[in-house]
Amino acid sequence: MGSTLSRRSFVRLGLAASAALAFPGCTQGSASQSPLTGSGSSEAKHAPAEKQGHEATEDGTSMGAPKTVTLSSGYEMPTQGLGTYALDYATCISSIHALTTSGGRLIDTAYMYHNEDAVGEGVRTCGVPREELFITTKIYPNQFADPEAAIEQALGKLNAGYIDLMLLHHPGTGDVEAYRAMERAVTAGKIRSLGLSNWYVKELESFLPQVETVPALVQNEIHPYYQEQDVVPYIQGLGIVVEGWYPLGGRGHNAELLADPELTAIAQAHGVSVPQVILRWDRQRNIVVIPGSSNPAHIAEDLNIHGFSLTEEEMARIAALDRAEKHDWY
Repeated sequence: MGSTLSRRSFVRLGLAASAALAFPGCTQGSASQSPLTGSGSSEAKHAPAEKQGHEATEDGTSMGAPKTVTLSSGYEMPTQGLGTYALDYATCISSIHALTTSGGRLIDTAYMYHNEDAVGEGVRTCGVPREELFITTKIYPNQFADPEAAIEQALGKLNAGYIDLMLLHHPGTGDVEAYRAMERAVTAGKIRSLGLSNWYVKELESFLPQVETVPALVQNEIHPYYQEQDVVPYIQGLGIVVEGWYPLGGRGHNAELLADPELTAIAQAHGVSVPQVILRWDRQRNIVVIPGSSNPAHIAEDLNIHGFSLTEEEMARIAALDRAEKHDWY
């Protein structure tokens, strides 16, 4: 999920205009692929959390090197990227080009976004080798009855050789069988890592005992007004990476969030933008972020969050903003 062009209410002082220059060009990758491990293994289900989803580099690394996390599948995934929800064909392609030019390598799409073909075109034309990019897509519950066809459709639309991470978009009838079909696609080399979107504690407690491969990632709505303060540590405690969609509040809600007085004060104290504060807050909680944008300056700015860090006191001030206020229905 992601926000749209009008999402900024505060511009980072001094850095927004130059953020794109802080990253290397479109030919340098941010993550290397390693052989798949743990797929289909019942032992992987009980592996220590610190061995699944640990940070590949420490906080505060160079702004020009997007950070990665090692998934339980053995593959490395960038921890910052682009959500393509609501981006039309041409806009999606140009946004992917802006992302890669600014050093980003993670792209999130879905069957229900109706732009997998645009994501594939953006990947093929951005100038970055395919193996340096990380593509996530999702199959929707109305596809669960024939998951093999859904997987093949996604592969065909993306036309990118393989899918780095495939998620079930949210729980629904037949979700276990759909996940098992994705497990078989991993064995066939069509998918590299598996995950879930919009699964919470109750859903995970029911779902996990029914599948062989522990999800590498769970993607949920997370922002300062909906923080999942109990859900996030539960998922991370299972050795599963957490990713947040709508990190900046989502369409129709980001204006209020980005104008929040507490966030604005923290941003001004660091000379950064409110979106950068929010994304930095996510990263200090070890949450992967995929803000959406069609604005190249915003895309570059969203990647440029490693030149400062939030104090424990600032993290606590943001934690106090939690309203348990969900901005979408699932």
